[in-house]
Amino acid sequence: MAVIAGVMMAGQAMAGPVFEEFAGNAGARWAFVADRVMGGLSSGEAQIIGSGPEAVLRLTGTVSTDNNGGFIQARRRFSDPWPDATEGLDLRVRGNGATYHVFLKTPDLSRVWYSYRATFVAPSDWQEIRLPLADFEPSHDAMPQSFAASDVRSIAIVAYGADFEADVSIDRIGLY
Repeated sequence: MAVIAGVMMAGQAMAGPVFEEFAGNAGARWAFVADRVMGGLSSGEAQIIGSGPEAVLRLTGTVSTDNNGGFIQARRRFSDPWPDATEGLDLRVRGNGATYHVFLKTPDLSRVWYSYRATFVAPSDWQEIRLPLADFEPSHDAMPQSFAASDVRSIAIVAYGADFEADVSIDRIGLY
């Protein structure tokens, strides 16, 4: 899958409503999941580091494709719909220069492993990344090829598909 994220210009403000700033009780909203639930060998953790406006979600660990594995993720499920007019996601990220993914799920997906996916690179310095919803690709041919923003009920930040050391932090997810 090609990297589809567009990097915003330096100094450009992120527009649209905030979906997550990782403040308050963010640790209760986000869950860590690894391929070990299916026999894989990846390991890691998702932590909320800091508090208030300085809080970030940090996903770290070892992604291993051994034993049919290959992912670690921080996932948030939610019930309040995103506005239908939502065109995409703005993320403020930093990391180790590796490629990461955002997985979105809707309730009509027939398999637990189905999702809509977009990819980004996490640079060593904080950068704002824009992911248009139109660029999210279905993970399987049997899925609907598109989705409405108001149908999204789960978002995950995922280290996936290759053997590597994951280290990515996100301090804001916005909608535009």
